[in-house]
Amino acid sequence: MSLAAWSAGDAEVAVLGLGRSGVAAARLLRREGVAVYASDTGRGAGLDEAAASLRALGAAVDVGCHDLDRIAGAAGVIISPGVPPDAAAVVAARRAQVPVRAEADLGLEALGGLPYLAVTGTNGKSTVTALAAHLLTAAGLDAEAAGNIGVPLCDVALRPVRPAWLAIELSSFQLHDCPRVRPRVGVLTNLSPDHLDRYPDLATYYADKKLLFRNATPDAIWVLNQDDPASLELAAGAAGTVRRFSTRSRAEAWYDRGAGVLRLGDRALVPRPDLHLLGDHNVANALAAALAVAAATGASDDALADGLRSFRALTHRLEPVREVGGVLWINDSKATNIASTGVAVTALDRPYVLLLGGRHKGESYRGLRPGLDGCRAVVAYGEAAPLVARDLGDLVRVADGADLAGVVAMAADLARPGDAVLLSPACSSYDMFRNYEERGGEFRRLVEAM
Repeated sequence: MSLAAWSAGDAEVAVLGLGRSGVAAARLLRREGVAVYASDTGRGAGLDEAAASLRALGAAVDVGCHDLDRIAGAAGVIISPGVPPDAAAVVAARRAQVPVRAEADLGLEALGGLPYLAVTGTNGKSTVTALAAHLLTAAGLDAEAAGNIGVPLCDVALRPVRPAWLAIELSSFQLHDCPRVRPRVGVLTNLSPDHLDRYPDLATYYADKKLLFRNATPDAIWVLNQDDPASLELAAGAAGTVRRFSTRSRAEAWYDRGAGVLRLGDRALVPRPDLHLLGDHNVANALAAALAVAAATGASDDALADGLRSFRALTHRLEPVREVGGVLWINDSKATNIASTGVAVTALDRPYVLLLGGRHKGESYRGLRPGLDGCRAVVAYGEAAPLVARDLGDLVRVADGADLAGVVAMAADLARPGDAVLLSPACSSYDMFRNYEERGGEFRRLVEAM
């Protein structure tokens, strides 16, 4: 059922989760005159504050529980990306055949025909999304990054003045319940195992990623990673035009390694030193963003080059924090899976101490072995520490850190001048922190206090 139909009727819509996305969805529904029941099983001052703000708008709210009967009787359910698919409230809705939609889908409907680029993939999607928005702005367009990158689409829809363009990051969780996704240009950065703590198998995870193409039409444009066979296979058969990027061979956007230049076809964009991002994976991210913006808007090479030169690393993504005593401390808290951490360690050009741990997500840490030649030591911590020790103990030194302050102190003792200390956990943060941002922020605070 659509937002317009809900607005015209008197049925109630349930919103699951009172994080930023859920609150934005509830506010949007109330603005349109829709009766809302919002709930969250968590507790705390932040949730109480969110609940109070929604009650002031006329919504019914439960904190600490879900009313499953009320949800099963709703006209529709809006789900926040942090609510797992096997949560009792989601199961109750689906069992009662209540339509379930992602907050992002509700936002897309409310935003109408606003043009957007959509970015998904296992790794790099936040950087590509932010960089695409930056390049759109460099091309003279009023643009913003939104979606899974931090700004809910419903928040954008609530504004009296909206941007002319959006670059939208979409996670697999959002795509699962996002039937309206139809981007002007869609980007698939890469595919590798992830979220196996929430998906029964890899095929199910990839199937959600494939939903990016669910509304493909002949005029659609898809930007794909030529170096990633899994991505090419997933997109095979989708209607539209495919444009590829590569750091290994010639493509529509490619890295001319011999000349050290990023190119669109034969045309030079920027020399590699002008891109202030670590690692080949970020060269791929830059190529993907430039190709997508060029395809969507016809932006000039000069505008794209200016945007690439002026972009800086996102917080928590291979973010240099500071150098202390000749040791460079790097915050890569966003690396929550093996593939992402593997990319991070291969981006370093110096010996390093790796901080690894948190809540285990289902993959063996032995998958990191190919990139650990330069690793001086691993400091393992959190719930995953015993598994890290099991998988990597025979390859590198594994020191067990009890908390992040102890982990940082231990790394400082292990590192030598000329080394790096890399926080790239390959795990979720939920054993010790609310999210990867809080983990990275605490790491930065500890390093800056040295």
